[in-house]
Amino acid sequence: MSSSSAVPAAKPPIRDALVAAAFRLFLERGYEQTTVDDIVALAGVGRRSFFRYFPSKEDVVFPDHERCLADMTAFLAAGGAEHEPVRRVCDAARLVLRMYAENPAFSVQRYRLTRQVPGLRAYELSVVWRYERALAEYLRARFADRPDGTLRADVIAAAVVAAHNNALRSWLRSEGKGDPGAEVDHALGYVQRTFGRPGPVPAGAQAGRPDDVVVLVSRRDAPLWRVVRELEAALGRD
Repeated sequence: MSSSSAVPAAKPPIRDALVAAAFRLFLERGYEQTTVDDIVALAGVGRRSFFRYFPSKEDVVFPDHERCLADMTAFLAAGGAEHEPVRRVCDAARLVLRMYAENPAFSVQRYRLTRQVPGLRAYELSVVWRYERALAEYLRARFADRPDGTLRADVIAAAVVAAHNNALRSWLRSEGKGDPGAEVDHALGYVQRTFGRPGPVPAGAQAGRPDDVVVLVSRRDAPLWRVVRELEAALGRD
């Protein structure tokens, strides 16, 4: 009986090795007690390699956000006049969810760590603000012809981020159980219904009869979100 020689496992890329080493040490020693020297020693690389990939120790906790922010910016830039703006920013937010859902165990681990270290929580908030700014800049350009365009853009961007994060954190608190996509879709659907233009009726959905007429009386100065909500109530779509 011939024996086959085992093929050694390929080493992970340096960047992945640094992230893995960092989180192992954070769990064993604590974030504050772990130094960059500790991380590179465990990963088997030099300090120069660490700073080639991560400007600081905080950045190793959020290794994929720069890539995700770049993907979101490119996605928004590729949108044309045919794309409904609110739906477009909701779809852009789903790119962030996809990043978290790619590795649920790591995402849950990071969530726990950021809850324990105030400095990481502050860093995370700065990252969230950059996502919100990207959404707002896109919406400002789309609403540039409206007198309330800047205000509307900023409010909608904040609402998208708040809805996305509410659903995402609920999923992370559940240890990554369940379908995060369904939770985020539900939350973003609320934003879409409140601020966006109605989309086409899905196949199989019950549309109104052709002879249905709905008359809605509203104040001239009523905000758009209130008019939309009153219309939905009149149509029985609460």
